[in-house]
Parts: sequence; structure tokens; C-alpha cells
Amino acid sequence: MASMRDIKRRKGSIQSTQQITKAMKLVSTVKLQRAKSNAEKSKTYFHAMYETVHSILKKTKNLDHKYLKSGETGKKAVIVITSNRGLAGGYNSNVVKLITQGSLKNEDLAIYAIGKKGKEALSKKYEIAEDYSDCIEEPVYAEAMRISARLLKDFEEGKINEIYLAYTGFKNTVSHIPTLLKLLPIDSGDEIMADAGTEFSEEDDKVLMNFEPEEEEALDLLIPKYITSLIYGSMIEAVAAENGARMQAMDSATSNAEEMIDKLTLMYNRARQSSITQELTEIIAGANAIS
Repeated sequence: MASMRDIKRRKGSIQSTQQITKAMKLVSTVKLQRAKSNAEKSKTYFHAMYETVHSILKKTKNLDHKYLKSGETGKKAVIVITSNRGLAGGYNSNVVKLITQGSLKNEDLAIYAIGKKGKEALSKKYEIAEDYSDCIEEPVYAEAMRISARLLKDFEEGKINEIYLAYTGFKNTVSHIPTLLKLLPIDSGDEIMADAGTEFSEEDDKVLMNFEPEEEEALDLLIPKYITSLIYGSMIEAVAAENGARMQAMDSATSNAEEMIDKLTLMYNRARQSSITQELTEIIAGANAIS
């Protein structure tokens, strides 16, 4: 059995850790409220934008446009959105698994990292084409435009031939869904994001698509906005999911610390009682010996 001094030292260490986890939970809770509000405001537009443009681009598969053709050479680009900090349970690892254990695991990928944790986890196996980790701290639309411009430039130059987006979707405070979306090019067999709030029937896919002004000019305007909106929307949802995951992780850590403190308190009391009993036994034995 450990000595009372060792038990007391360990109990003090766990109590200090518990104070930290409590503080981190409170901070995450406050941040979550603001991030949740932003995510809920942008969620409808984010999902509707994906479905609407996805539906439009599916009908333009016969058009000869620079953003709709998959090159014969080049890597598949994946925008990976994670956090810059840990202590968020499986939040970061679940996004990384979408790449390392999903349908793209054996592909030649170029990673456009938004978040240091994803960059660190994937840099050992994949090429990090660009690091935008600072963007995830306070997501703004201008940063999403910058990332979109770089991706589309690489797409035009043939450095990449497909664009994917890996992030954690925010459903509610306790439910977060790791999601992998294909952004470009759109294939007729690609599935549309679920729970997007807009429904399209089979008849919709057969409707003739007319463009005003010309197709080339319309798609030149539409596709960059489409990519930018999805990147920005996914960053907003990812921040909310990160704070929700960290709040849950810190709550669990605090509860576990409380349980460990209770066990150590019991151990300390037992050790103390044993020490007192031993001292009494020695005193009585000494008194009997004298008499």
C-alpha cells in the first residue's frame, strides 16, 4: 500500500488538474454559445448552397469548362479542417481518419490544412500543399476567398484534378459528424449532402439548364462563390463542433478526477486508520511489557 504522503501528494496533483479541466470546460462553454449561434445562422445557407450548386453542376456535365473537367494528371486536393489545440476528445482524430482510413487512403493527395492538429497528423504520409492554420481561430469570409482562389488556381494549372473537403459538421451540442465532401468536379453519380434542407427530385435532374449570361461567364462567377461559401461554412461549423467536443471532454475529465479523488481519499483514510491502529497496538504492547 502506498504511504500516506504519496497518496496525499497524488490527490493534490489530481485536484490541481481538476481545477484546470473545470476552467477549460467553462471557457469552452462560453465559446460554444457564440460559435453555435454562428453555425446555426449559416447552416441553412451552407447546406442549401451545396445542394443547389451541386444540382446545377450535375446538369452541366457536357459543358467544356475549366472547372468541370478532371485533369488526367495531378493530385487530389483535400481541405482538412481541424483545430490548433488538442484536449477535444476524438474531434481531430476523427477528421484525420476520414483521410487515412476512408475512400481516399491509398490516393496521391495534396493536403490544404486548416488547423495544426490535422497538419501534424497527416504530414508524415501526405504532402502539405498549404497551411492555413491561423484561419480557424476566427473564421472570416475573406480568408475563405483566399483559400478558394489558391485551390482553383492549382486546379486550372493541373496541379490538382479533384477537390475534397474534410471537416466536422455541427448537428447539436453533443452530436458532431465527420464529413467528407467532393467539391469539384461534380459527377452525375455523386450524392448530395444529407440534411441540407432542400429536396430535389429525379425530375429536377432532367430539367434543361439555361444560363444567362453565357455559360462560361456564369460558371466563372458561380463556382468560386460555391467553393468559398462551402469552405467558410465548414469552418464555422467546425469551430462550433470543436468547442462542443472540448466541453464534453473536459466535463468527462473533471468527473473522472472527482472519482479518483474520492478513491484516494478512501485510501488515505484507510492508511491513516491503519497507522493509528498500529501505534495503539505498539503502545499497549509496551505498557503490558512494563507491567
